[in-house]
Amino acid sequence: MRGRDRVVNKRFFLLVAILVSNLLIVLCGTSSVFSYPVRFTDAQRNNIIITERPVRVVSLVPSITEIICRIGAGDTLKAITYHSTYPPETVHKEIIGGFFSPSLKILEKIHPDIIFVSRHQEKARERFGAGECQLINLETDSISDSYENILLLGMIFDRETEAARIVDELKGELQTIARKVAKIPRSQRKRVIRLMGRELVMAPGDDSFQNEMIRAAGGVPPALGKKGNIVVVSREEWMRFNPQVIYGCGADRETAKRFFNRPGWKDVEAVKNGKIFYFPCDLTCRASTNTGYFLSWLSSRIYPDEFSNKEKQILKDHIFGSRHLDLDLDHIKEACVTYSYIDDFLNKTLIIDFKEPLTVVSTLEGQRSGIISVGNHYSPPPCWAIGHKLGLKRIREQLYQVIGKTEDTASFLFTGADMDNLAIKHERFREMEVYALVTAGVKSNAVRMSKDEGRFYEPGTINIILLSNMKLTTRAMTRAIISATEAKTAALMDMDVRSSATPRIHQATGTGTDNIIVVEGTGKQIDNTGGHSKMGELIAKAVYEAVQEAVYKQGSLVAQRNIFQRLKERNINIFGLISVDKGECNVDKYTLIGALEEILLQPQYASFIKASLAISDNYERGLISDLSVFELWCRNVAEEIAGREIESMSELIAYEDMPCVLRMVLNSILNGLYLRLRQKS
Repeated sequence: MRGRDRVVNKRFFLLVAILVSNLLIVLCGTSSVFSYPVRFTDAQRNNIIITERPVRVVSLVPSITEIICRIGAGDTLKAITYHSTYPPETVHKEIIGGFFSPSLKILEKIHPDIIFVSRHQEKARERFGAGECQLINLETDSISDSYENILLLGMIFDRETEAARIVDELKGELQTIARKVAKIPRSQRKRVIRLMGRELVMAPGDDSFQNEMIRAAGGVPPALGKKGNIVVVSREEWMRFNPQVIYGCGADRETAKRFFNRPGWKDVEAVKNGKIFYFPCDLTCRASTNTGYFLSWLSSRIYPDEFSNKEKQILKDHIFGSRHLDLDLDHIKEACVTYSYIDDFLNKTLIIDFKEPLTVVSTLEGQRSGIISVGNHYSPPPCWAIGHKLGLKRIREQLYQVIGKTEDTASFLFTGADMDNLAIKHERFREMEVYALVTAGVKSNAVRMSKDEGRFYEPGTINIILLSNMKLTTRAMTRAIISATEAKTAALMDMDVRSSATPRIHQATGTGTDNIIVVEGTGKQIDNTGGHSKMGELIAKAVYEAVQEAVYKQGSLVAQRNIFQRLKERNINIFGLISVDKGECNVDKYTLIGALEEILLQPQYASFIKASLAISDNYERGLISDLSVFELWCRNVAEEIAGREIESMSELIAYEDMPCVLRMVLNSILNGLYLRLRQKS
C-alpha cells in the first residue's frame, strides 16, 4: 500500500496542476499547455522527474497500457505484455512476455526511456532499477487511484486535456450508477462476490479495489477479515456469506466447474438461482479507463428488475449528439450515427435516411417496402439484461420513439457491437458502386455452423448493411445475401476466428445472431449479384474488408496476432496448461511457465506452434490422417530445446480435451524446457 505522505503529496500536486492547466486552457484556448518538468512520487516512494515527453516507453502493467493508449499517447509504447489486449492498437505492439515474467533480454534491446512496472515484477526492477531508464510504479489500489494515474499520465505524455475528459466521463458514469442504486433500499441490496482462484476458491481481500467496485455497483461484498488482492475463502466462509450474485472472468469458469457441484459450495443462493456471470478479464481485473463501463454492466446484472423499471429511471430517453457519415449515393438523404440515452445508458444508432421510399430485404424482418430509413442500433452491455426482459419488439418500439422513426417506414438491426467501431468500405467498377457498413463482435458469440449447437435467439452481432447506386431486383437483393455471407465467412476464416463453443477444433463461420439488410437502391436495374457477376464481386470485396476491419476495431483481432492471443482464443491458458506442480530437481510450475513464455517470444518456436494450429484444424477435418512426420518434427524441436536426445516424452499437459496435434506440439516444447531446466538445477 502507498504511504499517506505520498498520497497527500501527489493529490495536492495534481490538484494544483489541474487548476493551473484549466486556467491556461481558458486563457490560451489550447489543448496542450502543461510545461515540463513533471515531478511526482510513485508507489515505491521514488522521486520521479520527467523533463520532456517520453518517446520510448515499455508498459508491463495492462491498466497503464490501457490509459496510455486511451489518452492518445500509444505512439510512445514500444512493448507491452501479452495481457494487454485493449484498445485495438495494442495488437500492433511488440510483446515482451507475461505480467509476472517479462523478458529482460527484450527489454534491454529496446533501450526504453521509461518502464512502467508493478510491485510484482521484482526481477525487472532489480535489473533496470539503477540503469539509464526510469522505472515508474503507479499501483492502483482504489478507484480514486485510477483517476490520479490517468491525470498523472496525461501530464507525463502532454495529454492533460484528454486525461481530464476521461476522468470526468468515469465520474459521470459512476454517479449515474450511484443515483440508480440509491433508489434500492439497503435491506434489498444483493450480496456479491468476485470468484477467483484455481485449485482453491479465492476472492479479493477486504481492502481490494475489486470489493470497492462491488460496492460502487450497489452490491455488498464479503467481509472476510483478510487483506490483499486475493485471499482464500473457506467453505464455511462461503456458506456464511451466502452470495446472491457471483461473477468472474476467463479461467474462473474452471473454478466454478470444479467446486459448484460440491456440498456447501453449491448450496448458496447464487448457485441455486443461476446468478453466476462472467465478464472480460480486461474489465474485472483492473481499475482503469473502462471502470464506469464495467460497473454499469455489473450493476445491471445485479439488479435487472430495478434497472428495467421506467419509474426508477434517472435520465430522460433522448438524443444528445450525432456525427455525419459521408455516403455518396443519389438516393441517400442523410447518414449519421446518433448518440442517445436510453434506460440511463449511452446508446448509439446508425441511421440512413432515403430521399424516397424503397424496398429492402432484411434477414431480421424479411422483405419490406415503403422504407425510408434503415439502420443498426448498438445497445450497450448495461442494457442487455434490460433488453432480455423487454424482448425485441419492445426494444424496437422504444428505439423508434427516441430517434423519431416508425415501424411502418423503418427497418433496423440490433447489436452489442459498438457503433463507434463501425467499418465502412466502398468498392467501385466503372459505373457500379457498393457500400458495406459492418459492425462485428466475435469473441463471445462466434459459431461453426453445422457443428455448434443452437440454443437461443437474440439480435445480431455481425450486422451488414449493403447499399448500391444500382436498382437491385428482388432476385438480386436475395442473392446478395449469399454473396455477402460467403465473404463474411471467408473474412473470419482467413483471420482464424474461433468458434466460441468449440474453439480448439473449429474456426467460426459467423456468429449465432448475424443479420443483413440489402437496400434496392435507385439507378440502372441489376438482376444478378452472384459470384460470377461484377456486382457480386464488389459486394464480396466490400464485405470482406469491412468485416475484418470491424472485427479489429471491436475485438482487437488481426490475422497476424501473437501466439499468446492465438492460444487464448482456443481456451489454452498458459497457467492451466501445465500439469506439474513440483517436479524433481526443483523444477516447479511457475519456473516452467516463465520458461514457456520466454521461448514463445522466439519467432521460430512461435511459428512452430502457429503451423501446428493449421495442421490441427486440418487433422480434425479429416484432411490429414498420417501424423508420423509431424510427430518426428515435434521430437526434433523438443530435443533442440533440451539440448540432448530424449528417450521418452512425459505427459505434461493438464487439459484432458486437448486435440491430439496441439497436445503433441505443446507437450514437446514443455518436455524440452523441463529437461533443460533440470540440467540447470
